[in-house]
Amino acid sequence: MEENICILMSDLSGYTALTEVHGAVSAADLIDRYIEIIKECLVGDCHLQERTGDEVMVVSSNPDFLLATAVRIINYTSNEHNFLQVHGGIHYGKVLTRHNSYFGTTINLTSRIAAKASPGTFWCSETFIESLFDKSLFKLQSMGRHSFKNISGVMEMYELRSESKNKVFIDSVCRMLILDIVQATKHPKLENIFFCSPACLDIYLKSQSTNPEVY
Repeated sequence: MEENICILMSDLSGYTALTEVHGAVSAADLIDRYIEIIKECLVGDCHLQERTGDEVMVVSSNPDFLLATAVRIINYTSNEHNFLQVHGGIHYGKVLTRHNSYFGTTINLTSRIAAKASPGTFWCSETFIESLFDKSLFKLQSMGRHSFKNISGVMEMYELRSESKNKVFIDSVCRMLILDIVQATKHPKLENIFFCSPACLDIYLKSQSTNPEVY
């Protein structure tokens, strides 16, 4: 039996780069913290349905609860030092539930929406926005109408951004957020370039001497 449900798919931007630079243990530790944050951010009946690698899927029967959860996730992660930016998609539609897994076009479209979102943002479908009970609670910016591979028609997309006012730098090697520059490793010559560790600075300096376009 199919039912209408709200779905959020989110993953970590730069997770592959972080794993390559810092190794599997650091990557696993980051995922553990990511799951902790997700669980801390759940509102109402929202629940973490599944995780695959660095991608999570959160579902809810209530669109306002899911949007509130998305806002909390994006704000929490944007204020987490030495973390990665999230990006994801939010959609609403019919899904088939079987053996605690979801199937259907709604799942596929949510995944494609998530792929279009820039680091530090969630993209919400027009269908999801129309399902909200109170559209005035959160500020969303229209991103125009978009088409998606193997999905018929076009749909207007809306972008949700972090409300954080912190000045953020991004380690260009491992893509981690640098919020506390006192704890960070500074470039020896250039202003406003910081790294999470001396190891990332060393990788950056070596790459600049051999291939300046890498970072």
